[in-house]
Amino acid sequence: MSRERVTVIDIANAAGVSKSTVSLVLQGSSLVNETTRAKVNAAIRELGYVYNRGAANLRQANAKSKIVGMVVNDLTNSFFAELAVGIDSVMQSAGYVQFLANTGENIDRQREVIASMREHGISGLIISPARGTEAADFGGLANAGIPVVLAVRNVPGARVSSLTSDNHAGAAASVAHLAKLGHRRIAFLGGFPDTAVFTERFMGYRDALFDAGLDFDADLAIGAAPSRAGGVEAIERAMRLATPPTAAVCFNDAVAFGACDGLRSRKIEPGSEFAVVGFDDVIEAKTAVPALTTVSVDPQGMGRRAAQLLLKQINSGTAEPEALVKSVRLVVRQSCGTGIQGGVR
Repeated sequence: MSRERVTVIDIANAAGVSKSTVSLVLQGSSLVNETTRAKVNAAIRELGYVYNRGAANLRQANAKSKIVGMVVNDLTNSFFAELAVGIDSVMQSAGYVQFLANTGENIDRQREVIASMREHGISGLIISPARGTEAADFGGLANAGIPVVLAVRNVPGARVSSLTSDNHAGAAASVAHLAKLGHRRIAFLGGFPDTAVFTERFMGYRDALFDAGLDFDADLAIGAAPSRAGGVEAIERAMRLATPPTAAVCFNDAVAFGACDGLRSRKIEPGSEFAVVGFDDVIEAKTAVPALTTVSVDPQGMGRRAAQLLLKQINSGTAEPEALVKSVRLVVRQSCGTGIQGGVR
């Protein structure tokens, strides 16, 4: 048998307070003393009442929802899971609920989820855009006054805020470290060439080769999906070259883990026989065997910063674009070994 829905009046009667007092407790008002608040909350739990915040917002003129959208391009990559954790920690503390969606690099899927989130009245959006995203994709949000923060990937011409990492500097530091260890044939593995992140990391790689007095060999730049499987594919292609590399700068940690898998399938031990550097410093990097040398982006910290930037814009009522670039650092672990005897291999 169905039960009648519990109402605010039921809560008021059970707690022995007025309906307006219950409403103040539900809204988190500081006007209610702690003893009364505790009585009301106890009645809410006992009766199983659920506060409909969506309906409450509709009743408040010009009220902003407490919902933000979070859209990522590849949730199977642990980097984005950590990014989401960082966003959630800030948004939850601020009383916001996040709608999370994974596009899987599908631009049509991305447009669908953004439209759906707008229908649900989001107050702002944090997004790591899918490949093929254009500035026009954010025009409707900007016109509606909904703040947007692009995280990880930027979109040229988009008049929205962005938070990216210093990809050029990170890749350059990786190459410089490997060159100091004596490596002369250093590969660049993984990533989609049609993304801004790839371009920035690849340019950092190439510029650092020149700075170290090393020749750039286009055969050593091998694009592949930025995933573990992509890393396996890329290292296989690299090791089939007439003169294979002795080290690799990988597009991200997932590619680096895949490269290590591919090397082991060839009976080559990462770290002691081949140097591998990742990019991101996900949680697994420090516990991998060998522990992965990588460029630390601090994905959770990046998520927290993106959330703070979005909240700033929501609270100010303006969506004036800001472009922030987060510094990175090379974390040296065991996957690079101790270098090549004599400096040449």
